[in-house]
Amino acid sequence: MTPKQEIGYGLDALVIFRSLQQDPVIRALMQFCHTDNENTPAQIRFYSAMVAALYEHADDLTSYLEQIVLEHENIYVRRAGAKEDISPNMKACLHTELKLLNRIAMFSPAQMQAEMLTEIPLPAWQTHKTDLESLYAERVAQIDRHGYGIYARHHMFTVGTSGDILPVQYPDPISLEKMVGYERERGIVIANTQALLNGKYASNVLLAGDAGTGKSATVKAIANAFQEQGLRLIELSKDQLCFIPQIMDHLCKNPLKFIIFIDDLTFSEDDPNFGTLKATLEGSIAARMKNTVIYATSNRRHLVKETFDDGSDKHANDTVQERISLSERFGITVTYTRPKKDLYLEIVHALAQQADLGIKGAELDALAEQFALQKCGRSPRAARQLIDQLMTKQS
Repeated sequence: MTPKQEIGYGLDALVIFRSLQQDPVIRALMQFCHTDNENTPAQIRFYSAMVAALYEHADDLTSYLEQIVLEHENIYVRRAGAKEDISPNMKACLHTELKLLNRIAMFSPAQMQAEMLTEIPLPAWQTHKTDLESLYAERVAQIDRHGYGIYARHHMFTVGTSGDILPVQYPDPISLEKMVGYERERGIVIANTQALLNGKYASNVLLAGDAGTGKSATVKAIANAFQEQGLRLIELSKDQLCFIPQIMDHLCKNPLKFIIFIDDLTFSEDDPNFGTLKATLEGSIAARMKNTVIYATSNRRHLVKETFDDGSDKHANDTVQERISLSERFGITVTYTRPKKDLYLEIVHALAQQADLGIKGAELDALAEQFALQKCGRSPRAARQLIDQLMTKQS
């Protein structure tokens, strides 16, 4: 049996990594391996298709195979991540398949062209020595930091119309280091997040208060700061709260830690989503998950818009208590208030320094106060918008 045939039959027999057969590079290689040497046009076509698919990422076949193998979601890593028993047969299967994939990762253009009856120049790629089995063992040992599948490749996600989890390709890059003010408020949320990452009890958190004070920015910056420690963020809208049980079931055995993020949360009095979130926070028959917390932001302390049309309610006190009970079901509530003048100017000056803006001192103070009047008040958001405008004028 030729090397080409061995690789082709080996790829046909994949079990744990079977879905890699759909990878465009692997698929073209399989087609090449199953093409007769006498069929030169087909060989050239599949060879070139493989290189074209590889070039979409880089020209290093070894690095490409390392990435798709280490990030691959399969029954082995799901069992390992959930700390379930893995049978000797499955371990033996994994060993065999990693050995084959390691061989493919170092398959050079010269080796592949040796199987072809042609002398025309063909595109090439790079390879280097690797040990996929050792790399895979190391990755599995740290699976609670790296994860698998889409959670290994991305750290922020949204929710689709059917409740499916979709990666954010270009997440907000905001960092904790560049945030100014509200250190006490952020510190509470950071400490709770660190407890989650350390496997300790972590509370659901409501970040409530004035608009533009950095509530959402805090959550996103925390997700960025702790992604290498295994933290992932899934953002959903209020109208998608019905998907929370489905998402929880999906995440329950995942070794990573998750923030389910609900931004700008407010309910009307008859909103059907009210009961869904209330049951999720406390009172549902499902057990509380140790790898997931809910972080919500709201400009309202009690989350429910109150009206003056309660005259017909015979149990007005019960209605009020029902409204309050939702916010009380968050274990931690962190309140963000509009900054006073000194803090507002401190934020403006810090952002100006980060942007390397030439305007300083009293001139910047005057511009900041004038801008705050236009924006109907001081806030970190107003400070950021001011600096963005000044940078635009200087560019």
